[in-house]
Amino acid sequence: MKNIQVSSVFISFYIIVFVTLLFSRAEAQAPQSFIPAPTNIDQSSCPCVLPDNSVFFRVHAPYASHLQIDLAKKYDMEKDEEGYWTVQTEPVDPGFHYYFLIIDGVPVADPASRTFYGTGRMISGIEIPSGSERFFDIKENPHGTVRTHHYYSKVTESWRNLVVYTPPDYENNAEKEFPVVYLQHGGGEDETGWTNQGRVRHILDNLIAEGKAKPMIVVMADGHLPGLPGGYSTSAMENIKKEMTEVIVPFVDAKYRTLQNPRNRAISGLSMGGGQSFYIGLGNLDTFGSVGVFSSGIFGGIRSVPGRTFDAENEIPGLLTKASDFNQKLDVFYLSCGHSDMRIEHTIHAVDTMREHGLDVEFNSFDGDHDWNVWRESFRDFASRLFK
Repeated sequence: MKNIQVSSVFISFYIIVFVTLLFSRAEAQAPQSFIPAPTNIDQSSCPCVLPDNSVFFRVHAPYASHLQIDLAKKYDMEKDEEGYWTVQTEPVDPGFHYYFLIIDGVPVADPASRTFYGTGRMISGIEIPSGSERFFDIKENPHGTVRTHHYYSKVTESWRNLVVYTPPDYENNAEKEFPVVYLQHGGGEDETGWTNQGRVRHILDNLIAEGKAKPMIVVMADGHLPGLPGGYSTSAMENIKKEMTEVIVPFVDAKYRTLQNPRNRAISGLSMGGGQSFYIGLGNLDTFGSVGVFSSGIFGGIRSVPGRTFDAENEIPGLLTKASDFNQKLDVFYLSCGHSDMRIEHTIHAVDTMREHGLDVEFNSFDGDHDWNVWRESFRDFASRLFK
């Protein structure tokens, strides 16, 4: 037994040494035309962004035989005599992007960059600056607060997490009650996505400071229910609806100073979360008075569901045949999509169909594909229309 323990110690030691050598990174002295990406762990090293928005990567991995960067496309890196691998990508659109470092065929997070939970795993992210101040940047104005809560779900019979943003005025006015937006993430992400990747706290801080949005609470929940059906099946939608209306909303109303009526309660989300918001919101207008659907595949255009057709009346009975009833109960019904997203034609067709039947639908599209650049814009636009 003693020999086994000693062997384990030596094995652990060699693993630590190997990983340290594999991922060690020099203090790269990049040319003056480069700037470190704001998502870097160390702001004195790379990844670095050039004036044309191409990105320079430099990795010290002397024992690797093949390195690549996967940033929208794969780039082969070149190795020098000292074991440093480098590559310069094509120009990348400003905004947030996921990427992988691929070592000998294995995709891993790059230790030089911050990691985010996306695509169903922890993955590197890089923010490409635009060269000017942006609506999601931290600015000199009052800032809200983000908290994480544990709550017990009777639907999953387990403890789960919520992330909650409160506006600056929440702390300063102990008597005031606030409207609430329930904001859902996309598939492969979790309740941290909107604050980390989406920068929702800064978007709202800036909108409120500029007088373009009402002060509001934002609640971000995990849309994946462990052990229960997922996707857009009837059972999946029924379970997430119960989680939201019977567990999460009552928890938030009991914990925070909320305005507890449909006119002051909205639900929205991106991709999978947009589909959840569509079904939960439009199916529960006694709970939610506004609904936002960003880049959802429920209207069609999903490669994994070829030939899928969307029938609004079948999905939400009365949505087309009794549109006036929905118009009376809805303050804002909002859809959005990226210009380059394969879902946009199907989304526009759904919007046109619903409008032809008299349903009030607000629609906007933004530069980008199925990505956080579009979703940040979508939330800013949606939030500015709420609770007016």
